Amino acid sequence: MNDLICDCSVIHDDVVNSVRENMPDDDLLFDVSDFFKILGDSTRLRILWALDKSEMCVCDIANLLNMTKSSISHQLKVLKENRLVKNRKVGKEVYYSLNDEHVKMVLEIAIEHIVHKENEVTDEEV
Repeated sequence: MNDLICDCSVIHDDVVNSVRENMPDDDLLFDVSDFFKILGDSTRLRILWALDKSEMCVCDIANLLNMTKSSISHQLKVLKENRLVKNRKVGKEVYYSLNDEHVKMVLEIAIEHIVHKENEVTDEEV
């Protein structure tokens, strides 16, 4: 028997109605889905992780990740358009950083979650 299939036919109206009343609208959930799609690219995650540690210019990020400045610039453009990073110009140099504490928190919590889950699996194997 499959534990993932509900075998009952009872609808718990109080629960369904309570959740329905508090459900975010579709536009907001669509935007959240797009947010996670942006985070679904490992290069962008590596850039965000680096910027979580320090403000950096394109040259520094490219050197760190062993990538071209062009490819880093492309990813930074995507991150900036989606308000995950911001930049400031100093002379001819442009420095990037995380846009705000929310981006930092989402990234750090996601990493913490994965490490925690990996440790759970390791502990279960012992």
